[in-house]
Amino acid sequence: MVADDCCSRKGDTIAQLGQKADQRRVLIIVMTINFVMFVAEFGGGVFARSSALMADSIDMLGDAAVYALSLYALTRGPRWEAGAALVKGGIILFFGIAVVVEIIDKMVNGVPPSSTLMLAFGSAALVANLMCLSMLWRFRSENVNMASTFECSRNDVASNIGVLIAAGLVAATSAAWPDIAVGGIIAIIFLRSAWRVLAKAIPAWRETRSVSPEILR
Repeated sequence: MVADDCCSRKGDTIAQLGQKADQRRVLIIVMTINFVMFVAEFGGGVFARSSALMADSIDMLGDAAVYALSLYALTRGPRWEAGAALVKGGIILFFGIAVVVEIIDKMVNGVPPSSTLMLAFGSAALVANLMCLSMLWRFRSENVNMASTFECSRNDVASNIGVLIAAGLVAATSAAWPDIAVGGIIAIIFLRSAWRVLAKAIPAWRETRSVSPEILR
C-alpha cells in the first residue's frame, strides 16, 4: 500500500512537471511572437500615423513583458504566480491610461492615418495574436497566472479587430475620428481587463501571505 501511494504521488509529480513544461514552451513562443510583432507594428504605426496601431503595438510589448513574468513565476509556487498576476494587472492598467493620453493628444493634433498601412500591419498582428490565443487556450483555467496571461492575449485579438475596423472607416471617410474612436474602445478594454485581473490576483496574493512558506514551496 505504501509503495502504491509513493508511485501514485511520483506519477502526479511527473504529470505536473510535464504540464509546467508545456506551459513554459507555449509562453516562450508567444513572448517571442509578441516582441517581434511589437517592432513591426510600432514601425508601421509611425509610418501610418495611426494612434490605434501604435497603441496596439505598445500593448504587444507589454504582453511580451507579461509572458516573461509568467515564465519567471511558473515554477515558483502560488505566491509568485499571484505576484506575477498583480504585476500584469498593473501593466494592463498602465497601458489603458497611456491610450487615454494618446486619444487626447490625437483629438487636439490629429491627422488622418494611412488606412492601407493600418490594414496591412493590423492584419499581420491579428494573425500573430490568433496563433498565441490558440496556444494558450487549454491553459486558460489552469491557475491565476495562466488565466491572466490568456486574458492579455484575448484583449490583443479584440484590439486587432478594432484596428482593422478603424482602417476601413478611415478609408471610407478620410477622417481621423475612427482612429480616435477605436483608441477609446481599446482603452476601455484595457481598463476593464485590469480590473478583472487585479480582482483575482489581489485575493490570491493575500491568501498566499497567510499560508506557511513551507506549504507554498
